[in-house]
Amino acid sequence: MLNLNSKLRELDASGKKINVGLIGAGQMGRGMVSQIFCMKGIRVAAICDRKLEEARRAYTLAGVAPDDILTAKTPSEVEEALGRGKYAVTEDFGAITKAIPIDVVIDATGVPEAGAHIALDSIYNGKHIVMLNVETDVTVGPILKKMADSAGVVYTVSAGDEPGAIKELYDFADAMGFEILVAGKGKNNPLDLEANPDSVMEEAMKKNMNPKMLASFKDGTKTMVELTAVSNATGFLPTRRGLIGPKATVKELPEIFRLKEEGGILDRYQVVEYVNGVAPGVFVIVTTKLEAVREEMAYLSMGEGPNYVFYRPYHLTSIETPLSAARAYIYGEPTIAPKGAPVSETIAVAKKDLKAGEHLDGIGGFTVYGVIDTYENAKRENALPIGLVNNNVVMTKDVKKGEVITYDAVKLDENSLILQLRRMQEKLIG
Repeated sequence: MLNLNSKLRELDASGKKINVGLIGAGQMGRGMVSQIFCMKGIRVAAICDRKLEEARRAYTLAGVAPDDILTAKTPSEVEEALGRGKYAVTEDFGAITKAIPIDVVIDATGVPEAGAHIALDSIYNGKHIVMLNVETDVTVGPILKKMADSAGVVYTVSAGDEPGAIKELYDFADAMGFEILVAGKGKNNPLDLEANPDSVMEEAMKKNMNPKMLASFKDGTKTMVELTAVSNATGFLPTRRGLIGPKATVKELPEIFRLKEEGGILDRYQVVEYVNGVAPGVFVIVTTKLEAVREEMAYLSMGEGPNYVFYRPYHLTSIETPLSAARAYIYGEPTIAPKGAPVSETIAVAKKDLKAGEHLDGIGGFTVYGVIDTYENAKRENALPIGLVNNNVVMTKDVKKGEVITYDAVKLDENSLILQLRRMQEKLIG
């Protein structure tokens, strides 16, 4: 992203701004809107949220006068508002994805089904699409990427979220010619597989967070989803189903992430993994066989080798998302996207004993959590991707707590777009 700031300033000086349409004005969306108002050459032209007051609030928090915020119900009304130099808010994401002046759509909903609709409609209407919604990406990202490529637009997962931050480190190391051994992230919360919205409610209220989001952090689903996205973008495999999750400091990472025969914890290299103790950072472990490079790495206080850690101690989540929008528009490049066919899967596991006839509830809820495994293993076991789980999915068999939920144990939601895209992906890509 070198010179992106200069390119944005050039756009601004020419009188042009990248018109962003944001879908989802929750905590992440609000912060993103305010950050974009600090930037040159880009603006949030329109915001969609199910609650119009939340969309308006995102603008007013960024300093927009209430009289400059107009309600729109159709694409033409969005276009009219922008033509008058105003900003548009709407309850219908289609009013944004179909509006001609919108250049880039950002999905900040975090809901797999919603993300599928938003991405598909954006691509169909010739908009670049930035997914601050990794849950959708790990379920149908490969087919959406293929569609975007065919349409001549960019499909990308967001900078700032851990997958994007990891991929930037990966690209940095890869460009220099280092051999990359491990790509990973820190985990903020101790793993609690039973976490649910009720059990985390008090903490969520104190942190002004959605309880379902916090539950998905604590039960590990979010980490598994994020590392599935990294796996699918790099080709790296999970260390094992559910990963290892060692506890370590940054300094210890190069020694821990060695092969077992070398005193480490790994059966193989080119893997993804998470670590307790280095959050909120992300990292890659690299190596080199060249003596002169090892000598200089030692001189630069990077350790004696043969493995080294490149560590970034922060990721700014939605604050960095505008950079992905700018990169897509200016350079026509994704921050992170699937390479092709899926490499890993986040599969659904029963959070409690489930009975036939019981409805499931999805990520961060009471019924399921997600674990990463290879795509081959998931397919062999007929395991259900967690991104296909919603309130309309019904158990057809009893499944014990801690067991993997398989396709033949559920009745899927046949009206679900993400399910239809998933079936298309499996038929066309793998």
